[in-house]
Amino acid sequence: MAHPRHDLDQALLTPVRLSLLAALPGEVELDFASLRDLLETGDSVLSKAISHLEKLDYVKVAKGAMGTRPRTWVRSTARGRRALERHVRALRAITEDHHR
Repeated sequence: MAHPRHDLDQALLTPVRLSLLAALPGEVELDFASLRDLLETGDSVLSKAISHLEKLDYVKVAKGAMGTRPRTWVRSTARGRRALERHVRALRAITEDHHR
């Protein structure tokens, strides 16, 4: 039987990308500024994390405006939610195996 670490998703090994996807359960859609504040990260780091996950179809990005100000909204995709679930299962399996 393979070690559960092989089920970890490489895209979710960075804390910001993992936190970003975890912050977007179900159909939740958050704007960029709210995500930045929630994750306590800088604009550049968050932007790179969103771009990375968008390329993998783990998140969808919508751009628009509120009044005259441009806004970016981010939501997870079904593929992203499945990837997060697998990743968390692997982390649990690793920690449970470690304590046996």
